[in-house]
Amino acid sequence: MTDRHPTELAPRTGVSRVAGVTGVPLAAAVLTGTVALYISLVAFGNITDFGTNRDFVRHVLAMDTTFKDPDLMWRAVSSQVLQDAAYVAIIAWETVTAVVLLAATALWVVGARRGRIARARRLSTAGLLMMVLLFGVGFLAIGGEWFSMWQSKQWNGLEAATRNLTVAGIALVVVHLPGAAGKQASGE
Repeated sequence: MTDRHPTELAPRTGVSRVAGVTGVPLAAAVLTGTVALYISLVAFGNITDFGTNRDFVRHVLAMDTTFKDPDLMWRAVSSQVLQDAAYVAIIAWETVTAVVLLAATALWVVGARRGRIARARRLSTAGLLMMVLLFGVGFLAIGGEWFSMWQSKQWNGLEAATRNLTVAGIALVVVHLPGAAGKQASGE
């Protein structure tokens, strides 16, 4: 047997080692980085093409393409000021999430090379939970159920929200696998 950590036993060449990061920490870094890139592009797109998704948010909150069941329509938000405020809040949340996940990705690369990745793990957890809240609570629960987005053929973002929630959830699981703790999991 050897006293070396399993990540030290990984080959020094090939795809299993990138910038000094191997095994589960590599997977955690790549998944965190993938989600970081995705949410960065989403936030950038919403900022630079404000009107497209603003219309989406307006229609979902107005519930104007649902079945218009009188028992549900009292939930509709018809004020464009409130609709736009909700959209700006979504963009702000996306932007902060992107910054957190980009920082976490950098910490995975730098920290894993030094055997200290506890901060990367904590920051990834925070950013990925922000994604879970945005797409799970914001889009699936509030948009999908409270505002009955599932009833709309034209303004239904449930499939995309589910996809985003799934990817963030998978990344969160990988970040918390025992091997992702690296050499000094409790040393930070």
